[in-house]
Amino acid sequence: MQMTLRWYGSKYDTVTLKQIRQIPGVTGVISTLYGTAPGEVWEMDDILALKKEIEDAGLELAGIESVNIHDAIKIGSPDRDMYIENYITTLERLGRAGIHMVCYNFMPVFDWTRSELARMRPDGSTVLAYNQEAIDAIVPEQMFESIAGDMNGTVMPGWEPERMARVKELFELYKDVDDEKLFENLKYFLEKIMPVCDKYDINMAIHPDDPAWSVFGLPRIIINKENILRMMKMVDNKHNGVTFCSGSYGTNLENDLPDMIRSLKGRIHFAHVRNLKFNSPTDFEEAAHLSSDGTFDMYEIMRALYDIGFEGPIRPDHGRMIWDEVAMPGYGLYDRALGATYLNGLWEAIEKSHKNN
Repeated sequence: MQMTLRWYGSKYDTVTLKQIRQIPGVTGVISTLYGTAPGEVWEMDDILALKKEIEDAGLELAGIESVNIHDAIKIGSPDRDMYIENYITTLERLGRAGIHMVCYNFMPVFDWTRSELARMRPDGSTVLAYNQEAIDAIVPEQMFESIAGDMNGTVMPGWEPERMARVKELFELYKDVDDEKLFENLKYFLEKIMPVCDKYDINMAIHPDDPAWSVFGLPRIIINKENILRMMKMVDNKHNGVTFCSGSYGTNLENDLPDMIRSLKGRIHFAHVRNLKFNSPTDFEEAAHLSSDGTFDMYEIMRALYDIGFEGPIRPDHGRMIWDEVAMPGYGLYDRALGATYLNGLWEAIEKSHKNN
């Protein structure tokens, strides 16, 4: 595996490439052209400039997160083919630039949902948190207003102000889209893009829905082992794979994370590994990566990835805000650096125990 960190680019991220380069064991970053809109074709010069900036800092651009999908594709509207062609052009340019992994999601309206961005934990750190009762009390159009004050002046992915201004319109667009229709539209999209993925060896790694259940009545399909295996079978191509995000699948305590990993051997192209602390099945907060700080057995998650021969990029996911750092919630430097070091330590221990046996 390759340990990486997500980086939003020098115009958007409070964390610098120089700082990332100094985290032991981190050799690459996962990035994106953050200023581009869903459906827009990425310019080759912009892709190459991003790659060069990262490589000049002594790191590798290990993959893209995300090339966002236009709502027309998810809804299946008549103009979707135009946006799919734009997507194919972007993939072709990424492939020509030597980039072979793209993380994306197929979530309607909200890329992820939290009721709080700065819940205080007993140790004084603050974290992203979710409480179903709080979500149920919010009118969807006011969702952005409810958390905007905790963004520390940053623009969070999936919560861009221009997109949030269209929430009511987006809900109207998705009113006739249920789980089956969303699956059908995902299949159509994947079948269209697989030829360019085959040509350039690009692994498409779908990110799970977060949380792993319907919010505000919107469909959610990438939520469990059954649905993921269905997606694999409906477009049976090695490049049609997943981002295994322990924190997103783990929002549903019925998901057996190590078992899910083992069932997806050869199709996990990217991994996000983080921990959650549950106060109830529908009230959780993001914890330190350390197993004892949350609910998940991080050793077993990493061991399952090792057992299936996972060789792709991995990154610590959302971190706590600690040591008075002010940054994009979940994406500061300090706690993610601790997370990367911890995960690298687990991997080394697992690797050596296997060799000794």
